[in-house]
Amino acid sequence: MKVIKEGGHRLFETDPETARYVADLLQQLRTGGMDAVRRLSVKFDGWSPSDFELSSREIDAAVAQCSDELRRDTAYCQDNVRRFAEAQLATLAPLEMEIRPGVRLGHRHIPVGTVGSYVPGGRYPMFGSAQMSIIPAKVAGVRTVVGCTPPVPGGGCFPATVNAMKAAGADRIFVLGGVPAMALMAFGMGVVDPVDILCGAGNKFVAEAKRQLFGQCGIDLLAGPTEIAIIADDTADPALVACDLLGQAEHDPASGQLLVCLSEAFGRATLREIERQLVALPTREIAGASWASHGKLYVADDPAEAIRLSDDYAPEHLELHVADTDFYFQRLGNYGSLFIGEETTVAYGDKSIGTNHILPTSRSARYTGGVWVGKFLKTVTYQHMTPAASVEVGAVTARQCDVERMHAHAITARVRVDRYAGS
Repeated sequence: MKVIKEGGHRLFETDPETARYVADLLQQLRTGGMDAVRRLSVKFDGWSPSDFELSSREIDAAVAQCSDELRRDTAYCQDNVRRFAEAQLATLAPLEMEIRPGVRLGHRHIPVGTVGSYVPGGRYPMFGSAQMSIIPAKVAGVRTVVGCTPPVPGGGCFPATVNAMKAAGADRIFVLGGVPAMALMAFGMGVVDPVDILCGAGNKFVAEAKRQLFGQCGIDLLAGPTEIAIIADDTADPALVACDLLGQAEHDPASGQLLVCLSEAFGRATLREIERQLVALPTREIAGASWASHGKLYVADDPAEAIRLSDDYAPEHLELHVADTDFYFQRLGNYGSLFIGEETTVAYGDKSIGTNHILPTSRSARYTGGVWVGKFLKTVTYQHMTPAASVEVGAVTARQCDVERMHAHAITARVRVDRYAGS
């Protein structure tokens, strides 16, 4: 391997100062309820409406501000997400089997009751994030989805976000951002039922709030700055590879980018393309800073090493710009979502293609995937036995409990052996 450019790969780490700050905010919100929500909303966003929840009339008014084209495009994107989530759900069959004569075991999938969906605003109004948490939850059978999205600067909502949340199936929509929004959904505040799972991306304060609220409710995952990795051989187009790297770099100055190529000549050509494209890029200030600080460019000795380098990085998004895509597809193991061939790109996954864009970052793709319909289902087991089976299993169980010196456990087994022995 040869390193042409090295950069930082920022992991999600708990910053002690941020952790203390968020813990204090959550305590204020836990004890102060909606009064604290309003006070902090004014402090952070200058936002204090008569009601943080949008009424049906207000939702309709926001939707009416969206052009017909925007509504059609949003429906197109959401239809893809919904169809894929429905197909995923169809793979999750209940199970029942007779493991021994008279012993039946099974599992079933039960949706959680309520989900809190946070749709971020911040630097970009990412209204496409609405369908990524709301639609899989509703497809899973979740009864109530509460959605929160921060106000736009100066107050009010972003109409495209409200349209997306409503179309995706949100049951209640609040214009409220940051830690107060997470606390409202997690604690309920007498306004909503406390949610069972918090879902959605956000800034470091939102991420830290989710971390601290885990246990109070479930969470989807902890996400740090977004990432992209690209594996490219000499058949790839350096201009297209550069374009896709910068496409993710514009998210945040801390975004991560990795290019693993198979020749130094290709790597150098891509570097020149990045410099050329940055000159005309409208978001070059952010993308340029991100590439300068966190961009990596490696030349692998062979495809096997390219796979090892990518799997070690364990990127949120991974693109394959190679001739033999199947070779990599069969061998790669660590990524959030894979984009096979130059015909697809991360932006498709983020916005419209149908796979979910709430994905693992900071190398957590080593042990988890992203949000999907199964995130909102509890897989629970059950057992049923005949009396004769209870006698057989009970005798073994009692002896095992005695060895562990858990004698009360043993008694629960022996009383059944005695009760059913003559059956």
